[in-house]
Amino acid sequence: MKLKAIIHKAEEGGYWAEVPALKGCYSQGETLEETKANIQEAIEGYLEAIHKMPLLQTLKLKYSIFQ
Repeated sequence: MKLKAIIHKAEEGGYWAEVPALKGCYSQGETLEETKANIQEAIEGYLEAIHKMPLLQTLKLKYSIFQ
């Protein structure tokens, strides 16, 4: 499985990273190397957590109600 992680420079210094394909998967670090290691750990934790959840709990449904 290939995932795209986007690393940004943080305004306050250091870096932060996000994985667009994994909603809510973010991390940060003082250096690029630290940020890469941290986002890898965040991805592993995210995937491990959703693997343990029943399918219905991982689905997010959006409802539109028209009257």
